Amino acid sequence: MSEFGSIYAKYYDLLYKDKDYEAEVEYVDSLIKRYNPTAKNILDLGCGTGRHAELLCRKGYHVHGVDASEDMIKIAKERQCQGSGSLKFTHSKIQNLNLSEKFDVIVALFHVLSYQTTNEDVLTFFKVASNHLKDDGILIFDFWYGPAVLTVKPSVRIKRVENERVRIIRIAEPTIFISCNIVEVNYELFLECKSCNKLLSQSEKHKMRFFFDPEIELILDFVGFKVLKKYSWLADTEPEINTWSVVWIAKKYS
Repeated sequence: MSEFGSIYAKYYDLLYKDKDYEAEVEYVDSLIKRYNPTAKNILDLGCGTGRHAELLCRKGYHVHGVDASEDMIKIAKERQCQGSGSLKFTHSKIQNLNLSEKFDVIVALFHVLSYQTTNEDVLTFFKVASNHLKDDGILIFDFWYGPAVLTVKPSVRIKRVENERVRIIRIAEPTIFISCNIVEVNYELFLECKSCNKLLSQSEKHKMRFFFDPEIELILDFVGFKVLKKYSWLADTEPEINTWSVVWIAKKYS
């Protein structure tokens, strides 16, 4: 199965019901206010089901979410913004994106960059971001941090969630390929329907790339960005050797 297709996309929000989207959006909003305080509009690359985008919209931003999964975008389009901003979504691969609009801020959250596993896709990701940013606009992105991946190492994880209709068990079995900076995560998803006692299953393979500072610094400089700051995710401290998820803020040269 393709990444985030079918069952996985349908129950994505249930699988991540413990994810504190509100705290994450508060954090991202604080970064925006710190590094581009006059920002009004945001492009959300790899928006998934649109939860970050919806919450950012409620804070008054005009948000345009983009995702390669048609199933995810269908769910995202059901969201509504109750704030003073506006909210819309587009189905597109990041590498193919060509909107007739430039933005004050681009965000790529929940390790969207790490889903860009080839050098070509990584370079195109940053070029597309640059093409859609206004001069002096900022890019906020998080990713799997190489030093931590090699120090902590990925492990098998089992997650159990349920609602009034279904029970879900997800088994994640990672394999690390150090020579190419890739972790291949094999997901087995088991879904039990409570009313009909049927059991469905789906397998997915997600390839995730981990990165080191010099390679991203090189690409950002080549494309026309200046690194403003590096943080551990959801913190105001610099990344450490056991910091699995980090966030960078980069500014487009004017």
